[in-house]
Amino acid sequence: MKLKLYYIAISLFGLALTACKKDNLDKFPTSNIPLDQSFRSVRDAKTWNTGLYGLLRGAFYGIYQYNQDIQGNQLNATIDFGNRNGFPHRWEGFEATETNINAAWSGYYRGIANANIMLDGFENIVPANATETSELDRYKGDAHAIRAYYYHELVTRYAKPYSPVTAANEPGVPLILNYDVYEMPPRSTVKAVYDQIIADLAQAKAKLGAVTGAQGSTRFTIDAVNALEARVRLHMQDWAGAKAAADAVIAANKYPLYNTAAGIQSYWHSDAKQEDIMQLYVANTTEQANTNGAIYLGFRTNDNLFRPDFVPSLWVMDKYPATDLRKPVFFATKPVTFTSGTGNLILINKFPGNPTLFTATTTNYQHAPKFLRIAEMYLVSAEAGARGSADADGLSKLNSLRLARGLSALAGLADDALFAEVKDERFRELAFEGFRLWDLKRWSEGFTRSAPQNVNLLTVGTGYTSLSVASDNPKFVWGIPSNDITVNPNIQQNPGW
Repeated sequence: MKLKLYYIAISLFGLALTACKKDNLDKFPTSNIPLDQSFRSVRDAKTWNTGLYGLLRGAFYGIYQYNQDIQGNQLNATIDFGNRNGFPHRWEGFEATETNINAAWSGYYRGIANANIMLDGFENIVPANATETSELDRYKGDAHAIRAYYYHELVTRYAKPYSPVTAANEPGVPLILNYDVYEMPPRSTVKAVYDQIIADLAQAKAKLGAVTGAQGSTRFTIDAVNALEARVRLHMQDWAGAKAAADAVIAANKYPLYNTAAGIQSYWHSDAKQEDIMQLYVANTTEQANTNGAIYLGFRTNDNLFRPDFVPSLWVMDKYPATDLRKPVFFATKPVTFTSGTGNLILINKFPGNPTLFTATTTNYQHAPKFLRIAEMYLVSAEAGARGSADADGLSKLNSLRLARGLSALAGLADDALFAEVKDERFRELAFEGFRLWDLKRWSEGFTRSAPQNVNLLTVGTGYTSLSVASDNPKFVWGIPSNDITVNPNIQQNPGW
């Protein structure tokens, strides 16, 4: 599968203004086609769909995941981290010009623009037969599902958490549903954004209802749509809706949990897909993904030593009991070298690189990104049960995951006690996948970093290893990129930026 990125501004609209003569300016470049000619057949729709997934892969893993983890409480900066991602890690000097928060904003809105153009353009395509109608419906469903995903990522980052009491009055992010380069929309409310996300998911379910799920599907299926809906409804505090959507995926019985050390290692280190509801496509030389491993490992080929930017705190490892099958997979003690000396540190080894995707003899940290995982559905069901009115089944779902990971079953828990255990299990299972900061944010919890590893190899101090952040710190809500506010004065900045 060849996933070419069809960037709108380049492939369809870019005009090479290399001459000033009017006849030259009036000519459309021979290497491009006008937009209205790119939606003439279902084959055209397939090309757009391919580009849609290419953009999705480009907006996942990498900065889209590790930036918020660096800002959270599980990591410490090493002595030679060079201030890479230092401002968010310290929560000071963290401005609306920060490169990575700007890149996330533009990356998601680029994907939304692509989806909007597709959904508008698909209306001009007349399928030749029932088979083409079904195919076009799938592409429409994909566009709705992916637009829902992008908007949820945006509202999670750049707005306050959803509260049924305040969502109708809190500023969310601009809602753009049609492609218009001149539009300057203000921020819609948090409720309006979530309403649109749910509407897109409803359209996706209608169009993808017959697209059955399979392990490691590289495109949206009905199971993937339900999984995304479960996540969204959990953020909305719709406990019954979140649980129903998560349970629907679990009940499909297609994604059994790994329950051996070898299975978990193959899942994370070799991209085995038994637990993947959706796994994005990669190929070792032509279709590569963003990576997470370099900042956590920093392997040096010249001396076979490691120089990571960030390492986990000791208390993070202590959260994993000795019997936990994930612990030796997620963490590894490695020899490190820094300008101040050498030694051994426990490093994050969750994303070491799949050897089948290497392009040389050593790691390039490439993996097939795990876009939606069944383990998250067990956690959604458990949390929704604990915070709703289904404690017994919530505990059952939590125990299913715990037992698969080598932990003992819990008994007699309900309400806050069950919720506390669910939070601990989310901490363990979803570590370093970009969930932690947003969990703290929606739970209204601050933190204090503590228990670092060897301080001689770390950057220490109040802004680093002992940083305390209150739950109401405005930096939990990312700032709208300054350039966007300059270009569009209708957008109001978040407080504290």
